[in-house]
Amino acid sequence: MKTPGTTVEDILAHIPEERKVAFYKLHQIIVDHLPAGFEPGISYGMIGYVIPHSLYPAGYHCKPSEPLPFASLASQKNSINFYHMGIYSDPALMDWFLAEYPKHSSQKLDMGKSCIRFKKPEHIPFELMGQLMEKITAEQWIALYEQILKK
Repeated sequence: MKTPGTTVEDILAHIPEERKVAFYKLHQIIVDHLPAGFEPGISYGMIGYVIPHSLYPAGYHCKPSEPLPFASLASQKNSINFYHMGIYSDPALMDWFLAEYPKHSSQKLDMGKSCIRFKKPEHIPFELMGQLMEKITAEQWIALYEQILKK
């Protein structure tokens, strides 16, 4: 299920009513905790938190016309999904997140490589998600991205 929209505001306006409050809150926490250099926008049909071309002109190697992706937020068929490329790319960050998650939620973590799925909006650990967003600066993400790209 793709939420229709070509802007952040469009996507936010089309979030299902039963998820709207939690989705808006999670988006706002992400924005409030974004380090300098990242900005919200649209990335692959989702709300993306990206490094713009003005800071990283090369863009995303798979599609250079797109800004460098870092994190995304989407309302899918059965869950609110949060994608964080730093978790996928940095084993130390993954270890930190896995250790911290049980301190913030009594629910079992539902996670893929970079995707964290929240099936019930009331189970989103908002404080932890804000902390996660602060763990990598734009400069660190660019350096890690380029290091991985060269391999």
